[in-house]
Amino acid sequence: MFEDYNNKGRVNKLMNFLTPAEIAVATANAGKAKCELPIIKMFVLGILAGVYIGFGANLATKIGSMAASDTSGGQFLFGAVFSVGLMLVVIAGSELFTGNCMFCCISSLNGQSTWGGLLKNWVIVFLANFVGSVLLVYIIFYGGFWGDGAVATAISAHGIKALGIAKAKMSLTWGQAFCRAIGCNWLVCLAVWVALASKDIIGKIFGIFFPIMAFVSSGFEHSVANMFFIPMGITIAQNNPELVAAATKIGADGTAVSVFNMTAEQVTAFFTYGNFINANLIPVTLGNIVGGSIFVAMFYWFIYLKK
Repeated sequence: MFEDYNNKGRVNKLMNFLTPAEIAVATANAGKAKCELPIIKMFVLGILAGVYIGFGANLATKIGSMAASDTSGGQFLFGAVFSVGLMLVVIAGSELFTGNCMFCCISSLNGQSTWGGLLKNWVIVFLANFVGSVLLVYIIFYGGFWGDGAVATAISAHGIKALGIAKAKMSLTWGQAFCRAIGCNWLVCLAVWVALASKDIIGKIFGIFFPIMAFVSSGFEHSVANMFFIPMGITIAQNNPELVAAATKIGADGTAVSVFNMTAEQVTAFFTYGNFINANLIPVTLGNIVGGSIFVAMFYWFIYLKK
């Protein structure tokens, strides 16, 4: 806010934000601390991050199930509310695999942590994120949001949206999933990067909001978000294949048409963890690593930290 420069041309400490070069230093320092966390703390913090991202994903699903969700405003709201997940990750504190693609990589490139430490962090945090995401899936599932009525005899709008999201994500080609994942984590890591620049909570919230809204509304692929989105669809489908197959909507001509065009047997065969991992999680994880590690961490390390 105050652009008061001293004789050496450096920004005065009265500024309420960090310069890009200072962000790079702060990111590398944070990456070192993350790589050196005790395993049990790393794992618990990873579970929390999976839950927090799941909270944002579930809220986005709820908003996306409402009337006019297919309009430009509905698409914007879907992306906007999802951002609460990363706000919780950054401000409350937790370990998120996609963000650590940037943190651990820039720290290792700068010689502050080892590549072995990076690999340990990525593996433990990735698994913990999965545990946290699936934990929330079962909390939401047994909360009954997927069903239409106290004793579900049909799939609710919320449940149909959850199934539709999962089906669409598992229907992408590897190339599509990989490229969408690059764009996703490029924006996610930029959101964290910009949040690090701010020294107050409001600045961090605004720094996170716009890039996250952009990635979700653009339809990019986030591995940890998909650990909630897709298992949510799998859990509904595996427990209620007949109801999923029978789900209908009103078509353009006013008649009821099938939502998913699948038999109960096809529902059971398609909505599986094996299909999730092979069709989506592997290419999306690889794309997220490229987006965060190369296009954010490596580029900014080269610009600001490389000797």
